[in-house]
Amino acid sequence: MALSMYREEYPRPQFVREFWLDLNGEWDFGFDDGNEGESRQWYRTFPGDRKIQVPFAYETKASGIGEEKFHPYVWYRRTFEVPAEQRGKRVNLHFQAVDYVAKLWVNGEYVGLHEGGYTAFSFDITRYLNDGANAIVLKAEDSDSCTQPRGKQRWREANFGCWYVQTTGIWQPVWLECVDARHVESVKITPDVDANTVRFDYRVQGRTAGAALRLTTRIAMDGALIKETSIAVDRDALSASVDLISEAREWRVELWSPQNPKLYEVEFVLTDGDRVADRVSSYFGMRKVSILKSQILLNNQPIYQRLILDQGYWTDTHLTPPSVEALVKDIDLIMEMGYNGVRKHQKIEDPRFLYWCDVKGLLVWSEVPATYEFNDEAVSRFTREWLDIVRQHYNHPSIITWVPFNESWGIGNVFADRKQQQFTESIYYLTKAIDPYRPVVVNDGWEHTISDILTLHDYEEDGAAFAERYAGKEAITSNEIAHCNHRYALAQGYEYRGQPIVISEFGGIAFRTDKGWGYGNQVDSEEAFLERFRSITQAIKDTDYICGYCYTQVSDVQQEVNGLLTEDRTPKIALDKIRDVNLAKGRGGLLR
Repeated sequence: MALSMYREEYPRPQFVREFWLDLNGEWDFGFDDGNEGESRQWYRTFPGDRKIQVPFAYETKASGIGEEKFHPYVWYRRTFEVPAEQRGKRVNLHFQAVDYVAKLWVNGEYVGLHEGGYTAFSFDITRYLNDGANAIVLKAEDSDSCTQPRGKQRWREANFGCWYVQTTGIWQPVWLECVDARHVESVKITPDVDANTVRFDYRVQGRTAGAALRLTTRIAMDGALIKETSIAVDRDALSASVDLISEAREWRVELWSPQNPKLYEVEFVLTDGDRVADRVSSYFGMRKVSILKSQILLNNQPIYQRLILDQGYWTDTHLTPPSVEALVKDIDLIMEMGYNGVRKHQKIEDPRFLYWCDVKGLLVWSEVPATYEFNDEAVSRFTREWLDIVRQHYNHPSIITWVPFNESWGIGNVFADRKQQQFTESIYYLTKAIDPYRPVVVNDGWEHTISDILTLHDYEEDGAAFAERYAGKEAITSNEIAHCNHRYALAQGYEYRGQPIVISEFGGIAFRTDKGWGYGNQVDSEEAFLERFRSITQAIKDTDYICGYCYTQVSDVQQEVNGLLTEDRTPKIALDKIRDVNLAKGRGGLLR
């Protein structure tokens, strides 16, 4: 039997319960530019005279408002009823992402606050509920501060450079879930490929003295049950390690990879005596990421990464995916072009995107949105949000690299400033404390401090010039020469220690237009595009110590028009021609 209960519209496919209530759709909405709503008790008598389509930010056309002017305080209101069959349970209200500070009231009573524009959060609202209709009121507070992680969201009145229209308020799904007082709060899943085991670290809510709680874990693949284990719940946090080798019959452990993205289905059943208190469906992939002798290994074998930069913007919905189908289409187009992974740039994507990367075998480098100042407030905000991101997305097998910093954004003097260098080191080690199993790239592009991979950005247009610059590895890794815009590979005081080297941004070729920009000279024809694209890509492949690349980028984004696809995902070049370049062999006949 299949254990997975995944449904396409479910917002959190790694932790699925059978009952949930979708709260997307039409909400009441209002601007509060004077920040008067709380003093006037809008949470009790909401005066909002607009409607908005959640989860689309008011700046988008899909929201029904489409006003790009920045408003720092916005309010939302809607009503709902708990279905009769679910009454008596705990009621959790989930927000997948609200930018930036969210304050919640239910039936006029203050519930709580969450800070962070890219992380999921929830509130137990049980004690605030009525038997009939219930009113949710949410206030979202945003700012143009560069001390909050904002990524590519502009902080000026108009777009500039590679920064785009801001996103304010609710921008990912909202839903409600009813659970027993005794339920599984979370499960951290850690595969061990070498030992053929998987470890589950459980957190359980509602354990009380005398309760006969047991947690049963059932593991299956393709609907066939492989393992079932059961443990007594005698504390809130507990763990179990499960051997995937079956004693009953021969069973080969299936390893997850782009060529074989096999997923194990898993079901967690919490029982209280003879009663089922909670049932959760999830999944995991058996895969290992490691580094050996300047190579990145997947399941103990070298993997050449052909990545593409993906910023995840759409014309009418901006940062919010217009649909699950749109997410799947992006993945399919990326793979059709011969890429085996994405560097999700300055954005934490909808979990359903990561689910489909897990299913289809697309590798992901997960990168946090940047701050643009360095001070105590920025350090505190960044650290808190980043650690939440790592915890929340830990279980996805497709994520194989964490990227907390990019191009010295928010750490502008990291090349020489010891304080900023120590900040990057602390983030590296904090990440490793939660997840020691994935590489961490500190300051993608240049001026690395401590980092598992040395990543370089270089928008050189000419393949021969690129080959000449990188002919001597030592010149790059010793800071003898700057590789990009007078930037060096390493910060002062740090030495190259044999890390794998990846060109993690290059290309950015744009067709000639007066309405946007790309990197370097714009091209006039498909032939000119392909000549330059082939020249620079092949130069990277022919540099034998480089073990991967990331092309800029999947699609156009507002004023940045250097995508292989237009903003509405129309290919500019036949996809098979892009694929042929990506799958061409490098020097020595190796497929890179």
